[in-house]
Amino acid sequence: MILVYCPKPTNRIQYVCDLLLGNILGADWEITGDEKAFLENNGPKINYTRNKLQTKSVHVPACGFLQERGVHYFQPEIEWDHNLPLLFPSSAGHGTGFDLFAAAFFMVSRYEEYLPHKTDIFGRFEATESFAFKNNFLQKPVVNHYALILEKSLLDTFPELVFPEKTFTFLPTYDIDVAYAYKGRGLIRNLLGIFRSIGQRDLRSIAERFQVLLKRRKDPFDTYDYQVSLYKQSGIKSCYFFLLGDYGHYDKNIAYYSKTLTSLIKMIGDYAYVGIHPSYNSNSDDALTGIEIKRLSGTLNQEVKLSRQHYLKLHIPKTYQKLLEENVLNDFTMGFASQPGFRAGICTPFKFYDLQSEKSTPLIIVPFAVMDGTFRQYLGLNPEQSFPIIKKMIESVAEVGGTFVSLWHNDSLCDCGHWKGWKELYERMYKIAAEKHDKNYDPLYYA
Repeated sequence: MILVYCPKPTNRIQYVCDLLLGNILGADWEITGDEKAFLENNGPKINYTRNKLQTKSVHVPACGFLQERGVHYFQPEIEWDHNLPLLFPSSAGHGTGFDLFAAAFFMVSRYEEYLPHKTDIFGRFEATESFAFKNNFLQKPVVNHYALILEKSLLDTFPELVFPEKTFTFLPTYDIDVAYAYKGRGLIRNLLGIFRSIGQRDLRSIAERFQVLLKRRKDPFDTYDYQVSLYKQSGIKSCYFFLLGDYGHYDKNIAYYSKTLTSLIKMIGDYAYVGIHPSYNSNSDDALTGIEIKRLSGTLNQEVKLSRQHYLKLHIPKTYQKLLEENVLNDFTMGFASQPGFRAGICTPFKFYDLQSEKSTPLIIVPFAVMDGTFRQYLGLNPEQSFPIIKKMIESVAEVGGTFVSLWHNDSLCDCGHWKGWKELYERMYKIAAEKHDKNYDPLYYA
């Protein structure tokens, strides 16, 4: 049992102790505001105050940030220890040298996203606006490194301590925005598609459409057998997120009631976790999220506990508050569309802390690190240029024993059109991650 001393424990301090000591390091811990009891305790302990105490303990110099309530505009000071950014550095000259509890909380609470900020054309918090991007550490899971610094400090001071081994896990995920290119569409949508192709003089797609509809050729977006084969070879269970919103400018999946789509969902449910992909329009109509969840639960005949926002439309804390109302337990939206990396500075699932109510919640956030569209559409890279970045991301997660979460789409695995060559890239990524994966560990254990 690790005893943490803080004169006035707050919800923020309780939360971040649970995150670093409990969730990441797997240790038992307890917090106390009783200085006498702390001084008399002979076991492993952490002094979380401004001043060093005359007792054997690890000193994390408190900067006061976790004693605050609400949000106000500021940016943390930052110093560097080799390649690791240390937020909230201390001038005390002893202890950990920086308030690692405050640093971790600043990152995972997404404090900066509660403040006024610029958004992209879809109204999303832009990666280039983030503190991590501006300070060049977006691709480093700094919170996990902070936990390891704390672990080392504890072991140096209390060598009798034993922490569970941290192992790498891989969680492949897929967003099904458009389940099929041609299958499952009604007569009107197929006719409109044909007329559009005629207007674009795209005779190839017209021929392809008829071949698919006449069952002479497989639909190009039908890459599901391939995905299932990866699961059967590796034993790694993946997560799928299905868009079941009504048709709209940004919501163009086939009809949610289509037998083609419902059959696909049921088949995938036999091999993988299945969650909802709340539509783009659900961001402007709160009722739609619940409606779409009911559609999926009706198809699966089970409760829906997983989600990822379509277009990664994440508005903190509103999006998470809505998911909690719908009893969703895990959300996978935490990541940027335009940049690979760790939006919350962490590669481990963690609980959402609501800064509006100043309390921890039951919602587990599962952050992803890489997305197919980031490389091709936002960064303009080809598969060969993308591979070293992805490989580096995997290695950075493996270094801290975290969970590497990838986000891919069924159509980007078609190995056709502008996605030619990206299936091979996915296989290279999958192979490296699968070889490092600990099969005895479930990344969704924290739920």
